This record gives sequence, structure tokens and C-alpha cells, in this order.
Amino acid sequence: MAGARRRAQVERLGPHLRAYFKGKLARSGRAAPEAEDLVQETLMAVHTRRHTYDVGQPVTPWLYAIARYKLIDHLRRTRASLADVPVEDASELVARDDHAAVESTLDVERLLGHLPGKMQQAIRAMKVEGLSVAEAATRSGMSESAIKVSVHRGLKALAALAGGKGE
Repeated sequence: MAGARRRAQVERLGPHLRAYFKGKLARSGRAAPEAEDLVQETLMAVHTRRHTYDVGQPVTPWLYAIARYKLIDHLRRTRASLADVPVEDASELVARDDHAAVESTLDVERLLGHLPGKMQQAIRAMKVEGLSVAEAATRSGMSESAIKVSVHRGLKALAALAGGKGE
């Protein structure tokens, strides 16, 4: 039953995502067939990242955040530049509050730098990139239990570092 309901939800998402991508791509002078690839990539990301969705929150902002990141990744991969994007859409493609995002990234990287390499790798894969335990294990060559232990111990160490206990 849940599988059929999920399939129906995905079928309803397709047309909305297709329209979103076609509009964004058309305004940047790109071909509509690229939208189909982006729809598929986004639906795959929704499927693989569904464990990150907080059921207490609206699904639309979560879905469109994934779609927006897929669009940005696609434009980067295909060498599109902001010069190709109309001015009214450029702000939507550029990260908001870049200053805070850069500072946060630097803080995270500084803290992660205190951890052993495998812990860093496990935390980046699961907590930064949003991979599942199985995906992180496959990528790193570690067992799933080793990934879980590394993330648990690493987060505990990061909490101590962030609280000033480890520096």
C-alpha cells in the first residue's frame, strides 16, 4: 500500500518538476530536453534522500530545494555561466547569504580537521552529503557498522570541540 501511494506521489511530482525545469532552462537559453534529465535526477535524489525529509515539515520546499541544487549542478556540469542566466533568475541560482555559508563551511572544516580521516570521511558522506549508511560504506570501503561507529564517535568529538572542551 505504501509503495503504491509513494509511486502516485512521484507521478504527481513529475509534471511540476518538468514545468519548473523547462521554465528555468528556457530563461537561460537552454534546451527543454535537458529538463527531462533533471526531472529524473531530482526524482532519484528524492528517493535516495527520502530519509532526510522531516514529515513534520511541508514537502514542497524540501522538494524544490533538491530541484534547485540539481539545476545548479547541471548548469555547472554543462559549463553554463551566470552570464547565460537572465538577471531576474540569477539571484535564485546564487546561494543566499554566501558570507554565512562560507563561515559555516569553514567552521565545519576546521572542526572536522581535528578528527581522524575515516571519521571525517564518514561524517562528510552522511551528514554533509546526506548519503545513507550503505552508500557511505560503499564509497569508503568501510563496513556499515564501522560507518555508524565513526559517525557516532566523530559527532561526539565534534560536540566536545565545538563546546570548547577539545581545543
